[in-house]
Amino acid sequence: MWDYNDVVMDHFRNPRNVGVLEDPDGVGLVGSMACGDALKLMFKLDAAGRIQAVKFQTFGCASAIASSSALTEIIKGKTLEEAERVTNRDIAEYLGGLPEQKMHCSVMGRDALLVAIENYRKKQRGEEVDSEIKEASDITCVCFGVTRQEIVRAIQENNLTTVEQVTNYTKAGGGCGGCRDSIQFLLDDLHKAREKAAEARQKPTKPRRLTTIQKVQLIQETIEREIRPQLQKDGGDIELVDLDGRTVFVSMRGTCSQCKVADFTLKAVVQAKLREFVEPELIVVQAPLAEEEQA
Repeated sequence: MWDYNDVVMDHFRNPRNVGVLEDPDGVGLVGSMACGDALKLMFKLDAAGRIQAVKFQTFGCASAIASSSALTEIIKGKTLEEAERVTNRDIAEYLGGLPEQKMHCSVMGRDALLVAIENYRKKQRGEEVDSEIKEASDITCVCFGVTRQEIVRAIQENNLTTVEQVTNYTKAGGGCGGCRDSIQFLLDDLHKAREKAAEARQKPTKPRRLTTIQKVQLIQETIEREIRPQLQKDGGDIELVDLDGRTVFVSMRGTCSQCKVADFTLKAVVQAKLREFVEPELIVVQAPLAEEEQA
């Protein structure tokens, strides 16, 4: 016996929105009687394009009934775009949680909703629709009629990493087991894709090429923000004199001009900051004194 909480049991014993809608705008049917779980979901939109009424019929366990009931309550009043963003996790959380082995019931509800929305959109486009047929070429798990797209979506939305988890969330692989290798292939393929995406995010971006004017402006900004405040604390100061290629000429002022560790400050503070915020290859040197300053 599964350990269901009071919310799940309430939606099981007193399911909301059960029945049939006359002339629905969208219809979605997922699962099958053969596998033991089937769900048909129907909705009608109001003049503003929001879900005004929604009904469901299901053949399944307590989790399937409760998940379907919860889903209909969640999506009432939403636009189709808002309803599309409802995940199976949202359904499970609305119910206060489901046993891991019964998460496929919340996934089935989400899938029925997506099929119903697509059914509506196809009708709007004037395309032929049949909400009760899945393309055989898309089916990965023949025993339970689970498509590749449904498996991939469950893996991505719930961060699944094992075949057993996929079975819990979709029922795929829970019959003869002939599709388990295919499920593992999908898991491996998605894992590699996630690793590549993570590597791409971690790669340092190529430094932008600055014009001389842009570089001078950035040097001046860095001096004002990162360097001058530190020097002025001890009575010193600094002025940008010139830029020649990657060589930055500066003039140390105030106490810094007479400081015994001025060369250290030039490299450890000024050059370090300019390399960090402007360009890694910059070289900072003390500008030659003007003739009046030498006199």
